[in-house]
Amino acid sequence: MNKTFRLLLANAVVIAAGAMTVASASAEVVVIAPSAPPPVRYEAAPAPRVGYVWDHGHWRWDHGRYVWVAGHWQAERIGHHWVPGHWVEHGPNYRWIEGHWA
Repeated sequence: MNKTFRLLLANAVVIAAGAMTVASASAEVVVIAPSAPPPVRYEAAPAPRVGYVWDHGHWRWDHGRYVWVAGHWQAERIGHHWVPGHWVEHGPNYRWIEGHWA
């Protein structure tokens, strides 16, 4: 095997490994709860902060029960808007839709 071919082969392996890492890092985790979440808690939103969007608190399904997750700041993505995470009815259960930029 000549040196150029070995270098190309090594680069191909590195690129393939990187692609697999990105694919596994972006894998969606599906969260299904058997009952509706409790009513949303009231949280006073803090004053606006330049370069950030407030993501209000929500209920998270954790080991068979709902746990409150407090609101937090999301770094703004120019040209996008923040869609907060939310629960949707899915048959007799509820499915969590992760917050995301659209």
